[in-house]
Amino acid sequence: MNNGVLLEEELIKKSQQKRRTSPSNFKVRFFVLTKSRLAYFEHRLGKKRILKGSIELSKIKCVEIVKSDITIPCHYKYPFQIFHDNYLLYVFAPSQASCQKWVLALKEETRNNNNLVAKFHPNFWIDGRWRCCAQGEKLATGCVEYVPANTVSKKPLPPTPEDNWRLFAESKESPVIAIYDYSAQNPQELELRCNEEYHVIDNSEVHWWLVQDRNGHEGYVPSSYVVEKSPENLQIYEWYNKSISRSKAEALLKEEGKEGAFMVRDSRQPGTYTVSVFTKALSNENNPVIKHYHIKETSDIPRRYYLAEKHVFDCIPELITYHQHNAGGLVTRLRYAVCSWREKAPVTAGLSYGKWMINPQELTFDQEIGLGQFGVVHLGYWLGRMKVAIKTIRTGAMSEEDFIEEAQVMMKLSHPKLVQLHGVCMQQAPMCLVFEFMEHGCLADYLKRQRGSFSKEELLGMCQDVCEGMTYLEQASVIHRDLAARNCLVGEFQVVKVSDFGMSRYVLDDQYTSSMGTKFPIKWSAPEVFSYSRYSTKSDVWSFGVLMWEIFSEGKMPYENRTNAEVVEEISAGLRLYKPRLASNTIYTLMRHCWSEKQEDRPPFSTLLYQLNEISESDL
Repeated sequence: MNNGVLLEEELIKKSQQKRRTSPSNFKVRFFVLTKSRLAYFEHRLGKKRILKGSIELSKIKCVEIVKSDITIPCHYKYPFQIFHDNYLLYVFAPSQASCQKWVLALKEETRNNNNLVAKFHPNFWIDGRWRCCAQGEKLATGCVEYVPANTVSKKPLPPTPEDNWRLFAESKESPVIAIYDYSAQNPQELELRCNEEYHVIDNSEVHWWLVQDRNGHEGYVPSSYVVEKSPENLQIYEWYNKSISRSKAEALLKEEGKEGAFMVRDSRQPGTYTVSVFTKALSNENNPVIKHYHIKETSDIPRRYYLAEKHVFDCIPELITYHQHNAGGLVTRLRYAVCSWREKAPVTAGLSYGKWMINPQELTFDQEIGLGQFGVVHLGYWLGRMKVAIKTIRTGAMSEEDFIEEAQVMMKLSHPKLVQLHGVCMQQAPMCLVFEFMEHGCLADYLKRQRGSFSKEELLGMCQDVCEGMTYLEQASVIHRDLAARNCLVGEFQVVKVSDFGMSRYVLDDQYTSSMGTKFPIKWSAPEVFSYSRYSTKSDVWSFGVLMWEIFSEGKMPYENRTNAEVVEEISAGLRLYKPRLASNTIYTLMRHCWSEKQEDRPPFSTLLYQLNEISESDL
C-alpha cells in the first residue's frame, strides 16, 4: 500500500446525478482513502489511473451501511453511503467484511467533523422517496440516530494463528477438506491444496467462501472446491463418483481394465449406494464382467452398513476399507479406486472472487463462432490467456433492465452441467455476457457433423448430462423455457452442458412463432404452452423428451416435414414423435413419459435422472 494510503480497493459507485437506474449508472472504480480525502479512479489494465472524483473528509456528514430489502442492481451486494456537502454517494462492496472495513475506517477519520448529522436514513433514496420513512425530500432529516466512531478505541491484540486454529477446532463447526488445488487469482483469495484441511469463516456467499488455513492465512476460495470433513461425507474419498450413471461406470471400469477396479456411486433410490467392481474371474479374458453390489443397511438404530451379512460396519468408508483388504463374499477384493469427477476441477462462478464486472480492455475478440437470438457469439480471450465465449447483445434485442435481470439470475447458478457465466461487460456498447468456452459448440450442429459415429452409450451420456443440469435448475426453481439441442453446448470429453436458461423471456424479435402474444418454439413446446402460455418445470420436461429424440436421431429436426400449425393439431390429437432408429424401447418409453398430456403425469427431472442413470447396456 502506498505511503499515506489508509485503504484502497476496487468498488462500485452509483451515479449521484442520473435519476434512472440502468447499467451505465454503476461504475467500477478504484477507491483510495487517505487522511484527507476519499478519491476514486477509472482503472484500466496496463494504463495509468484516471481520477474521476474525490471527497474531502472534512465535508463528510455521515457514513453508514445501507440496509435494504431491494434487489441490488450490480454484482457487488454490500452497499454503504457517504453523505457529504448536499450529495449522497452510494458505494457497493464485494463482501460484508469489505463493507464494514470501509465504513469503520471512514467513521474513524470523520468522527471529529463539526458538521455530522444527528440522524441518517438507513435505506435507499429511490423513486423519489426514502424507503425507510417514505419522506419525499432527498435532504429531509434522517429517521435513525447517527452514531459516529468512538473517540477512544482500545483493540485487543489479534490472536495468533495457533489460537485461531484451536478455537476453530473447539467449535461445533466441522472443518472442510479441499478436493482440488486452487491458485489464488487476487490478494483476496487463498490458495488451496488438495486433501488439506481449512476452516470456514463465512459461507454466506453461495459460490465463494472465506476460509482460514492452518497458518492463519485467510481468503476466499470456490465453495465447489471444498467439502465438509465428515465420515458420512463420501465426497472426500477418491472412490466415490456421485451421480455417475451405470453405463458410464461400466465404461470407466472397463477402460481401467484391472482386476478389482471399483467405484462407489449413487443408487437409483436417493440416499443409497452401489459398489461397481470389474472382474475377469467370472468370464474369459475377452469378456470381463462388471458386478454391481448394493450397499445394504441394517434395520436397527443407528444404521449399520454391509455388502455381505457377515461383515457389518458403522459407516460406508469403514466398509470399503475392509473390502479393500478382504473379498469378504465379493467376487474380488476392491483393489483400484476409479474416479472420474476429480480429473478436472469445476469452472468457478466468476473469473475470480468479486470478478463479475469485466473491463472491456481485458477482452480480446477472435473469430465469430455463432449467431444467437441476441447477437453474435465470438471466441475470445480474457487477459490474453483464458479462452472464453463472448455473447454480444445487439441493439434492440434486449433491454438493459432485462440484461441486468438475466445476469443476476445466471450469476447465482453454478453446476458442472450448466454453461458457466464468467461475468458481464456493460461499460460500453454492445453489452456482452462472457461464458466458459465450449470447444465443440452447439449440440444440434455437433450431432449432425458427427452423425453415424456415435455409440448408443455416448448418446445416452448426452441425455444424462442435460438431465443432470436440468435437475439442478429444477431444484433452483428456474424454468428454462427453450430447452433444445440448439441451446446445449458440447465441451471436451463430449460433456454436454445446458445454456441460455430463461433467456427466451427477453426475446424482442419475431424469431419464434407467436400464440396468444407469447413467443416460443412450437416443435419443442408442451400443449399447455402453445394453448395457454403456461410455462413450468413440467413444460421443460416435455422439451427434454424432444431433446432426447434429437439426440437419438443424431440431430434431425422434430416433425421435419410438418408446419407449426400441423404440429399443434397432431399433438392436440394425441400423436407423438416416432421412435428413432437408435433408441431402444426403454429409451423411447422415457421419451413418451415426458410427453404425457397431463402435466402431473410427467416425471420430475430428478426421477428422470435416476431412470437414465440406471439404464444398462442391455437396455440400449
